[in-house]
Amino acid sequence: MGYNSKNHMEQGGEKWVIGGTLEILPGASVTGLPAAENQPDSTATDAAGLITDFNALLAKLKAAGLMAADE
Repeated sequence: MGYNSKNHMEQGGEKWVIGGTLEILPGASVTGLPAAENQPDSTATDAAGLITDFNALLAKLKAAGLMAADE
C-alpha cells in the first residue's frame, strides 16, 4: 500500500509541491515574492484623477508580475 501526499518535496529537494492548503501562521515570514512599487494615496478630486491613479496602480501591479499584462 502506498501513500500519496498532496504536499511534498520532489526528489532532490529543489521543489515543494503544494496540492493542499498552505497556512502561514502569525509571526511567520515568506521571502522571495515580488512586491509592487508603492502607490501613494489618491488625492484626486474628480473622476479623471481617480482613473489616472487607478491606472497607475494597475501598471505597478503588472510591472511587478502580480497581475497579467494586457494582451
